[in-house]
Amino acid sequence: MGKTDQIVRFLLGVLLLLAYFLGWVGGSAGTVALIVGIIFVVTAAIRFCPLYRLFGLSTCSEG
Repeated sequence: MGKTDQIVRFLLGVLLLLAYFLGWVGGSAGTVALIVGIIFVVTAAIRFCPLYRLFGLSTCSEG
């Protein structure tokens, strides 16, 4: 996972978690926001996305 991808994932994850915990979204959408937010923050923290590996993708710069 590249640095830009990591930063974007982390920021989106935090935004989704804030949306859930501050009550901006509720019900099923809130649950989805919580789960996706956690996944984004965790994958950004460990710099690994299992879906990238599954589909053979990479956002790391070559060099």
